[in-house]
Amino acid sequence: MGLYAAGNSSALMNSALVNTEDSNTLGKHMRELVKLRWVAVLGQLLTIVVTHYSFGIELPLRLMFTGLAVLVFFNALYEVSFRVRRRIHARELLLGLVVDMITLTFQLYLSGGVANPFVFLYLFQVAMAGVLMAAPYAWALLGLASLCFFWLAERAPTINLPHDYSQGLDSYYVQGMFICLLLNAALVVVFVNRINRNRREHDARLAELRQRSLEGEHILRMGLLASGAAHELGTPLATIAVILGDWRHMPALMKDPTLREEVEDMQTQVARCKSIVSGILLSAGETRGEESEETSVCEFFEQLTEEWQQTRKTQAFHFDNEFGDDVDIASDSVLKQTVCNLLDNALEASPTWVGLRLSRQQDAVLLQVLDRGPGFDRKVIENLGKPYQSTKGRPGSGLGLFLVFNVAHILGGQVSAKNLPEGGAEVSLRLPLSALRLKEDGDDPRR
Repeated sequence: MGLYAAGNSSALMNSALVNTEDSNTLGKHMRELVKLRWVAVLGQLLTIVVTHYSFGIELPLRLMFTGLAVLVFFNALYEVSFRVRRRIHARELLLGLVVDMITLTFQLYLSGGVANPFVFLYLFQVAMAGVLMAAPYAWALLGLASLCFFWLAERAPTINLPHDYSQGLDSYYVQGMFICLLLNAALVVVFVNRINRNRREHDARLAELRQRSLEGEHILRMGLLASGAAHELGTPLATIAVILGDWRHMPALMKDPTLREEVEDMQTQVARCKSIVSGILLSAGETRGEESEETSVCEFFEQLTEEWQQTRKTQAFHFDNEFGDDVDIASDSVLKQTVCNLLDNALEASPTWVGLRLSRQQDAVLLQVLDRGPGFDRKVIENLGKPYQSTKGRPGSGLGLFLVFNVAHILGGQVSAKNLPEGGAEVSLRLPLSALRLKEDGDDPRR
């Protein structure tokens, strides 16, 4: 689970999400079409019944109801396919619009052809194609609508309709045209608004994925820089360690208690630097053939806090273990560095006291790092998780929480921060236990 490798996998995952986003949007568009098709079925049923029984116009009810039944069956198939949660393709949208147009043509053929005022519903179907489909598909639907109109004009049987256009709104034909106008307008307004909402959600999702991709690239560049620096620092640190080891055997230095203590402190700090360098190389994927070791939650954090206290100068450190029954996990250097990063930030803000609380929330580990410092600035809280958000005023500061957020995101966790009423601040890191368990070779999701 190295940070460097995780940054790469995160970028690949974001790329995959971008590729599947169009499928998700098409699925939303298809659902809107299915809803509209149910409305169309009810509208056609109502229109057929009112026209036949109220206006006294003879219609072939059996054939028209058969056409409605076919449309209901076709729409029901789409409803079932949504429950399977399969991927939606653009050609399925095209097929649905073609079936709608053919069904409308069949109903118009049985009810007067182009003399039927509802012939203008072709316009709505072409408008839907223009909004949902690529230009070639939309032009193809327009061509199909034109062919259907010409066929109706030439082939559709006529029915006895009163020629009362001069009566204005008292004319049945004018009333039908008005209803068709209202229906077209209402459907366009409702449908276009819903499609625009879906597209806004799609654009917001893409913007979020692009931001995550940029952050992943940022981490990748920092990982490359840190890996190179770690390689360069390895030799001088080893030299310093050898020199300090020689100094500890020099009687002149060891006779002075102050010098002996300072040499021991220097050796401790050099050992810490070497550990950091090894951790950077391990996180960059250069494990030198080492594998993750199995440990447990309580053991991992007890060792971590013990090592952290030995290498940092803090007046008071309180570790509260409320995890309960222990769980086996993998000893991961990235998680260790992440927690140490949080503790270092707390120590810098509150040199006199730092607290760490370990607990369990269902199937997740909850870490709460507390301090008694001045707390977070409001601007930092609002931009939490973004790089270079810090009040320290030093170049390059503000990357600590940014890295913590990205590690948490990669592991499927969450990070939050708040100022405490009694003073100080609290940063909470919640990680699912499934992401911390030691994976077998066959369990690697990347395989």
